[in-house]
Order: sequence, then C-alpha cells, then structure tokens
Amino acid sequence: MSGDSSGLFPASPKPVKKAFAFEAMKVNPHALDRLDLKFRWGGYGFRVLRCHWTSFSPGKVVGFHKHSEFEFHFIPRGKGILSLEDGDYEVSEGMFYLTGPQVIHQQTSDGEEGMDELCLHIDIVNLKEAPEGDQWGGSWEDAEAEQCVKRLEEMPAVPALDRFNAMSWFLTAYRSWSENQLGQYSSIKQAIIQILLRASRTYSTDSLPTPLPARNMNHYRFTLAAQYIQDNYSRSLTLEEVAARLSISGRHLQRIFLDQAGVSFSEYVENCRLAQVCTELKQGTRTIEQIAGRHGFSSPNYLHYVFKKRMGVTLMQFRRQAEEHSLKARPT
Repeated sequence: MSGDSSGLFPASPKPVKKAFAFEAMKVNPHALDRLDLKFRWGGYGFRVLRCHWTSFSPGKVVGFHKHSEFEFHFIPRGKGILSLEDGDYEVSEGMFYLTGPQVIHQQTSDGEEGMDELCLHIDIVNLKEAPEGDQWGGSWEDAEAEQCVKRLEEMPAVPALDRFNAMSWFLTAYRSWSENQLGQYSSIKQAIIQILLRASRTYSTDSLPTPLPARNMNHYRFTLAAQYIQDNYSRSLTLEEVAARLSISGRHLQRIFLDQAGVSFSEYVENCRLAQVCTELKQGTRTIEQIAGRHGFSSPNYLHYVFKKRMGVTLMQFRRQAEEHSLKARPT
C-alpha cells in the first residue's frame, strides 16, 4: 500500500505539563529567611531559623552533616536518596522527613530528574530556661490583633462575597474537634484567627500594615554558620561548603566572619576544635591520637603543632597542668 497515510490517524495529544504548585516561591526562594519569626506555643518558644524552597540539580550530593535544630524536609517535586547512618532511603514527590536535632544525614538528588525541597529549620526553646526578657512574637502578634479588631469594629453590616475564603476555616476547626486531632486546641485557635483576619480583609483593598520583624542578615548568617560549624567541626569543613549552605559566596562569608567574630573562617573553625580538645584534655582519658581524630585534626602531629603554636604549651603540659589544678581544687 502506497501513499501518505499520515492523515489516517490523529496525532497523539501532547501531555500537559503539570503546573508546579510552588512556582511562585522561585522568584525569591529565601524571602522568609529574612524574617525574624518566633512565637510561643504552650511552654515552648519556636524560632524559625530558615524557611525556604531550594532545588538540587540532577546528581547533586549534599554531604553528611547534622544540625542542632529540627529540620523538616518536604519534597514537592523530583526524587532522590536520603542517607542516614543505618542506610539509604528513597524520597520522592509528596514525601516528608525530619532530621534533627543531631541526626547525621546526606542528600542525593536523582541523576536525571533532580529534586526540589521545601526546608523548615525550627529551634525549639523551653521557655522555663529562656533568658529573662526574651520576647517571643509578643509585640508583632499584639499589633496584628489590634489592627484586626479595629477593622472588625468598623465593618459595615451589609453582605459581601467571601473573597478570602474565610468559611473554609470553619471546616478546619470542626474537623479538628470531630476527629479528635492531636493539637486540636491550637488548630481551632488558629482557624478562628484565620476567620477573623480573612473576614476583616473583605471590605478593604489594603493589607494590614504591621511591619514584619526583619533580621540583621550578616548577624543571622554568622549565627547559622557558627552553629553549623559547632555541629560539624569534627569533620573536614571548607569555607565554600558552609557558604553554600547559606546560599552566599565564600568571599561574602569570609567578610561576615571578619566583621562578626574578628577572625577568619579558618581561625574560627580552629578555635572551635581547640576548645573541644582542651575540654578533652581536662576531663577525659583518651589518647592524643583519639582526641585528634574526634575533633577534626588530620593527624596527632598536626594537632601537636597547632596546639603548641596557639596555646604556648604542649598537649601533655596542658593535661598535667589541668590535673594539678584539679587536685588543688579538691577539698582536703
């Protein structure tokens, strides 16, 4: 059979590309990191350290590391591997996992598809142990409540379209109660607040003018970098690695350390390691070889060199001095 048969069969429809639900966050993926968000819930304070979208290119490896805070990972698109000390786990779109505090983990994105991730780092503080006078969202929350109530008092008593979908939060509150959900009191409280806030916006075109509490970004980045060093000082750390965790250049991070700590990045890391070595020498019975390996020094000889240069005494002299001081301090 000859001739052109291309018109006999309809062309297969092209697959419709699914819209990425979090596309808007790509415009400024770290915008929420700039806000100094902290609030009280019961006897605890919740401080948002990081809340952002990030994308891992195909085959990207984020080497083994840990954090002192809780880190929530949500996968809105793509897939990859989560490596923990007990093995590897596949992660893919729609999944979630929590690492921290102090959970050593590595992330590897799929070699062909890559992976997107929504990250939330939360530091949880027992407020019984919080410093006196530490504020947890009080003034910001008070201002929003005041503005909301003022708007409600000025609202006209005429019907209007529920433009901001306040009514959906009634269902949220009801389900929290009927399903006896964990945290139902807090869920219902948040739902009621959403109803009030969304209703108060019905007759107004302007947004609530509460200024959001912004961070000093250099101090904030230094704090995050310093905590990451404290959590991971025992392994090899580079300026570029830590800078990449903060989405800034190594040169920028170096300037931050010089400005905030008065020392370079490498000096700061070395100081952290030496502080731990001194504690080991005072309190522990491990050998110098063991101490060097535990605290990020490539060899005992290098530890000897650095310690003598920085402390003015040898490791063994420091240990003997610490033992003598401890004996003198004991009650007779």
